Amino acid sequence: MDTMIELPALRRSAELAPNTVDNDARTVEVIWSAGARVRRARFFGDPYDEELSLDPSHVRLERLNAGAPFLKVHELDTLDAVIGSVVPGSARIENGRGIALVRISERADVEPIWRDIQAGHIRAVSIGYQVHRFDISKPDGQRELWRAVDWTPFEISAVPVGADPAAGFRAKGEQHDCVLHRRDALTEQGASPMTDKTPAAPADQTNETAATEETTMTDERTGAAETQAHAADTRNQPKSQTQGSASAKPETPDTEAVATRAREAERDRVSTIYDLAGRLNLERSFAEDLVKRGVGVNDARRLILDQVVAKSDETRTFGQVSVPLGGRDERITRRDAVANALLHRYSPTLFPLEDAARQYRGMTLLELARESLGNVGVNTRGLSRDEVATRALHSTSDFPEILATVTNKTLRQAYEAYPRTFSLFCRQVLATDFKAMHRVQLGEAPQLLEVGESGEFKRGTLGESKESYKVKTYGRVVAITRQTLINDDLDAFTRIPAMYGNSIAQLESDVVWGIITANPAMADGTALFHANHKNLAGTGAALDVSSVGAARAAMAKQTGLDKKTVLNIRPAFLIVPAALELKAEQLVAQNLVPAQSGNVVPQSIRTLAPISEPRLDAASETAWYLAASPNQIDTIEYAYLEGQQGAYIETRNGFDVDGVEIKCRLDFGAKAIDWRGLYKNPGA
Repeated sequence: MDTMIELPALRRSAELAPNTVDNDARTVEVIWSAGARVRRARFFGDPYDEELSLDPSHVRLERLNAGAPFLKVHELDTLDAVIGSVVPGSARIENGRGIALVRISERADVEPIWRDIQAGHIRAVSIGYQVHRFDISKPDGQRELWRAVDWTPFEISAVPVGADPAAGFRAKGEQHDCVLHRRDALTEQGASPMTDKTPAAPADQTNETAATEETTMTDERTGAAETQAHAADTRNQPKSQTQGSASAKPETPDTEAVATRAREAERDRVSTIYDLAGRLNLERSFAEDLVKRGVGVNDARRLILDQVVAKSDETRTFGQVSVPLGGRDERITRRDAVANALLHRYSPTLFPLEDAARQYRGMTLLELARESLGNVGVNTRGLSRDEVATRALHSTSDFPEILATVTNKTLRQAYEAYPRTFSLFCRQVLATDFKAMHRVQLGEAPQLLEVGESGEFKRGTLGESKESYKVKTYGRVVAITRQTLINDDLDAFTRIPAMYGNSIAQLESDVVWGIITANPAMADGTALFHANHKNLAGTGAALDVSSVGAARAAMAKQTGLDKKTVLNIRPAFLIVPAALELKAEQLVAQNLVPAQSGNVVPQSIRTLAPISEPRLDAASETAWYLAASPNQIDTIEYAYLEGQQGAYIETRNGFDVDGVEIKCRLDFGAKAIDWRGLYKNPGA
């Protein structure tokens, strides 16, 4: 009877032949299999023996002979793990053994491994293989024998210990089809479970034969132990009736046989625990603890299941997804590749196509949704377009996260690309909460007074003024519906989010420049720009050298809170509406030489940095401003909520809408802190 199942790739230990090292060619011969039996454990059910047939017609050598990799401890997820390769055409079956020639890499990081191989320190290797067909038999009173009669070795690895009890760990996560052929009871009677050509070894086989069968699994000491166990079992079998009266004598307990069986049982326990823990991706330290405490196999199964359940809240697992130790989750790599393909479709200039994303280029949204469902094991055959869209948006597939990633990146790209002119003369801070923030405006230090002989120092105080403001929350929700997927409407989650990102950046500018145009009252009850603050020209004047010079002088004469100390504030920025942008640039231009000496612009004015802001035109097309550097004196301060700088994105499966909802949020606030760093001229 044949049964089709899915199996992972397996591993089995083998050995190097150090005496075959060729130093010039950097090659060494590997005995990658001798067909020995290996004990395999199942999570539920009894262990079984696995045997690899070395009949040349049963082994697929194509992958080895095509130059299969020689790896470091079965690491399949990094190129650094490749320390060599099988010499093409060198893999073969000779005298019941699998042999291949391996060439070692010339990379500098591989050189220590090559020297250890030359010196004979590294002798153990292990093969990774896939089994396509097992013949299963069960000799009377023995474990099931699974004999691989169609299998493929695909990699060879150098390992520290060849007889590792965990040699049955998965080599990779992908599954492959395998046919199980079970022989019926009549066929098994008198038949050999070992090979198709060679009968089973008799009970009194020699030690040499037993050791040969185990050469690919163990070293000499382990092989000897197995030989002793087999011999002990042979001694304990009932003797033939033809042996006469000697067989009637009572048997005495064989202490060696008892010890051998105990060792076999312990090996089975250790191998089973390590195997089960490895198959479920549990830490090796957890399995080691079970082994050291002497936990039985049944109790170990229960404890391993408990550990898997405990980890389920920390790590979600998905069908046919391999998460290599120290590597990157395949789901994340695939998700980023799909997102990059969609972003490249939106803007090839801003988002160049990555190599991993080329396979998804040109696919529609619905095709990508179907692909995402298939990656988590959902069969989409026969599903309508509407059903595919609905399941993709409301399932454990990566598709909602892909859409959210694309939306987030397009929104942030547009947000960061928008010009924010206020950041040059304003100071950014972070708010820890939504409470009002109080900014104390410290005055100048009091002047020092002369202290006479034996005189006392007089105390002085710092003047201060206080401004208050707080961060506010602004937001909108963007929905990606199943109609968007069905219609392949890429603009719905690329161009529209980009427009939202642009809108968020505009909101920040509206808040800050609104302070300039609205001229709000300060903490002293006086408007930001006011004659009492000495930062407002009494008569409007056109933008020229003389008017700017007068404004510079007014800022330099500003005094501290004591109304006495001169602060000598120097402006750094010339702020104008869009209507005066050209005139401002001409005024501060460095490379223009006037025709008349009287028209020369002083260097102090040409050092001003012009800032043109069209929001000022709505208030006045003639008014212009000077601003000091925020490093010299406070001007306007703007704040984001701590940890939420700029636009913040949240996603969830839609409830009010049939799809995915993306919330765009901005926590932002601004306030003029000190009027002395700003000056306004109404213009003319």
